[in-house]
Amino acid sequence: MAKGDFLFTSESVSEGHPDKVCDQISDAVVDAYLGADPTARVACETLATTNRVVLAGEVRGPASITKDVLIEAARQRIKAIGYEQEGFHWKNAEIECLIHQQSADIAQGVDAAGNKDEGAGDQGIMFGYACRETAELMPAPIQFAHQILKSMADARHSGATPDFGPDAKSQVTLQYVGGKPVRATSVVVSTQHSEKVNQEQVREIVRPHVLKVLPKGWMCPEDAFYVNPTGRFVIGGPDGDCGLTGRKIIVDTYGGASPHGGGAFSGKDPTKVDRSAAYAARYVAKNVVAAGLAERCTIQLSYAIGVSRPLSVYINTDGTGTVDEDKLSRVIQEMVDLSPRGIRTHLGLNKPIYVRTAAYGHFGRAPEADGGFSWEKTDLAQALRGAF
Repeated sequence: MAKGDFLFTSESVSEGHPDKVCDQISDAVVDAYLGADPTARVACETLATTNRVVLAGEVRGPASITKDVLIEAARQRIKAIGYEQEGFHWKNAEIECLIHQQSADIAQGVDAAGNKDEGAGDQGIMFGYACRETAELMPAPIQFAHQILKSMADARHSGATPDFGPDAKSQVTLQYVGGKPVRATSVVVSTQHSEKVNQEQVREIVRPHVLKVLPKGWMCPEDAFYVNPTGRFVIGGPDGDCGLTGRKIIVDTYGGASPHGGGAFSGKDPTKVDRSAAYAARYVAKNVVAAGLAERCTIQLSYAIGVSRPLSVYINTDGTGTVDEDKLSRVIQEMVDLSPRGIRTHLGLNKPIYVRTAAYGHFGRAPEADGGFSWEKTDLAQALRGAF
């Protein structure tokens, strides 16, 4: 993120957005396998359209996780989101499972054998980021966009807003002065709704959720508060727009405030460094900022398929650091084993903790008692301060 005066925008989508429905179903498959066997391997993609869902991908896991089990897991996830509409209903949607066994060629590159440690599940680059714009050490535009939709979803699930549908999107534009956010210049919210309410009614139902999330005095001008700009949003979800796993990777991460390696997270077990190394990079970047060693921090990791150690560890504090970045990189690599096995062990990733990550962001969430969002802990901060 730049240091001067500018406007910056990030968007989020709700759990009922077609792509997010697919992300959650794919992660429900991951959780089903890891719940039965922590060493299971999963690469699952989901497609959703009008009353139809297709699961595809490769797995290696216990025979107890049958196609029927996965189909029921998908159905229950659709129910939990709240889809009971004519064009997409958890009870009568047709769900097809085309998942099959993992390639032996991929398995031999990833598996540990003899003196060879477990390798990365693919090549690629992963980024982590943290900054002081919010209490969660996340960029403010994406964090506010997530929180607006999460507030709306909570109200829908509680019955407080029965005219909301599951599908929704938000977009927040903030003005930055001297590199710091000071107010919203525009807010966009589009939400699926019932036939009973018009655009102006929807606007007033949405308004308190925006006011609750934005800091006091930050609300945008009235003519820049856009709610359902097309005027009507009754048909939504997979009935209105086909969904696919992995199409909201910027929503999942930092809203465009940081570089992105290009890999999606959902549907992948933690041997896939697309997911686990991105979590590790966030973990390290957040601890650097939490330790007071920088105002913001970007970390890049790179891997080759079948190779255990990262090929590179890059750290950039964008001129805000108080310590030497080369030394910081060395210290981090001494504290955290950034091999695929080391990441999974340090963060405890071989658990069924992934469905909850697949909506409202993988980052900026509170660590949970069962190991969920372990990469959001700041338990390295004190040791990092001590090292300098």
